[in-house]
Amino acid sequence: MSENHYACLIVDDEAELASMTAEYFQMFDVKTAYVTSAADCEAFLAKNQVDLVLLDINLGDGSGFDVCKKIRETHQLPILFISARQSDDDVLVGLSIGGDDYIKKPYSLSVLLAKVKVNLKRAEQLKQLGGQGDSSWAPETHEDKRTVPLSLDEATMSAVLRGKRIPLKAKEFKLLSCLYERRNTIVSKETLFDEVWGDSFYGDGTLNVHIRKLREKLEENPNEPEFIKTIWGTGYTLEIKD
Repeated sequence: MSENHYACLIVDDEAELASMTAEYFQMFDVKTAYVTSAADCEAFLAKNQVDLVLLDINLGDGSGFDVCKKIRETHQLPILFISARQSDDDVLVGLSIGGDDYIKKPYSLSVLLAKVKVNLKRAEQLKQLGGQGDSSWAPETHEDKRTVPLSLDEATMSAVLRGKRIPLKAKEFKLLSCLYERRNTIVSKETLFDEVWGDSFYGDGTLNVHIRKLREKLEENPNEPEFIKTIWGTGYTLEIKD
């Protein structure tokens, strides 16, 4: 059993930066610990309860990408990458293997804290609403799931696909909600960026990764989607036949 409960674990081989960040977070009542290696991260998670991980990519004894994959085998907690690596490829890899966000160094402590608090609050709300329950259970929704093949359940941040509940990550649910509200119409990329991310920093690569992850969860054949269709050069449409 875990004896200690931490809101945040920082995994970063820059010990001075990790220590400073942890100290700053604790000033704002976010209980934080830090470790400086992949091995120490694994050991810490085995002995302590953690709600969120801030994860560097370049670790002295391994890759943060490998650490993320290992964490995802047993934990559903938010993972936010923090890295000096600036390439879009690194961002896409981080998001595609299970990362919830990618923050580039040098970062603002206040902005980083805000992102951490948002993810902690969202994770707590999902936990209280039973988001960790049996994935085969489908809650009642305002849609008639006998006639509507795909609907959304905001209470559990999930999609209901032909009667089966599909848990979604926060950004996936927000993206699907944006498409669902405008189902059977074309939604431009600009609209999706504005409503889902609210930040012009993100580009087509980030959107493509999230669309692909949604298709993998919702489509029988992601390469020939039934629901989420690409409108080349414009955006996407969510086709739902009532």
